[in-house]
Amino acid sequence: MSLDAIDGKDSVNLLEMAQLLAPQVRQTELTELCAGLDPSIPADWRHLACITALATNAKVIAVSGGQGAGKSTFAQAIRQAHELLGRNTVVCSIDDFYLTKGARKQLGESVHPLLETRGVPGTHDVKLASDTLDALRRGARVSLPRFDKGLDDRLAADQWPVNDKVADTVVFEGWCLGVTAVDTRDLVQPVNLLEEREDPDGGWRRYVNQSIQQYLELWERVDFWIFLAVPDMAAVLRWRKQQERSLPAQHRMTDPMIERFVGHYERLTRRLLETMPGRCDWAINLAADHTIANVTNNTSNNTPKR
Repeated sequence: MSLDAIDGKDSVNLLEMAQLLAPQVRQTELTELCAGLDPSIPADWRHLACITALATNAKVIAVSGGQGAGKSTFAQAIRQAHELLGRNTVVCSIDDFYLTKGARKQLGESVHPLLETRGVPGTHDVKLASDTLDALRRGARVSLPRFDKGLDDRLAADQWPVNDKVADTVVFEGWCLGVTAVDTRDLVQPVNLLEEREDPDGGWRRYVNQSIQQYLELWERVDFWIFLAVPDMAAVLRWRKQQERSLPAQHRMTDPMIERFVGHYERLTRRLLETMPGRCDWAINLAADHTIANVTNNTSNNTPKR
């Protein structure tokens, strides 16, 4: 079977992607591996997941990108590809390490009301995330935290799944992975109506920026970085609305609620788009229709990845 048979009219672009990211990978093994993945996953994402599995034996692979970029779907495709190669693989999301609803309520009361909303740096349990990755690295038996977005709260520890197999590979996905702080002078001008109306003195964005320093130790646990670069904030909003429609009706946000919600993340999404393409191992640029437009391979240069 050839890649043409798997991917049809997109095969030339996919072959170019393989050549750019992993020229050492043979077409025959790539073809065979792609054939084993869930066919409901779009061809370009299956192809990229298989390239990832064949090209790197990194212990912890990070998938970073804006809301709606496809991180979760891609992470599961990577898991499938690795497991077809006989590697025990665990997928973790930074979303599962949010602080509890009660802890965020306390932050909202003591620091700034916007911190009640999950998502930005300062609303995660960084120590729990670091300890979990460390345990997976050691091959230890570990409970994997789970966050219920419908309830907006972390599940009780006795409801967390237990990983009792030695993990050969960990796929760590999340929207703000790899973000770095900025000079406080860059925080003065609001980037959207949320910041202008609900954070007029900049206290919330200063707290978030300061909190990023705590995350650097978490970023250090990553061995290989893949960044999914969204085309623009309009795409983020559109894709986030599409995601919301997949939730049970009783848990869905309205469009105005989604627009406000996404506003919490705009500043750092823009920061990631400015900085991550040159700091990651692979930058994957997305088109407006959610396909892969083009890729950049930084693994051969000397650019610091952290």
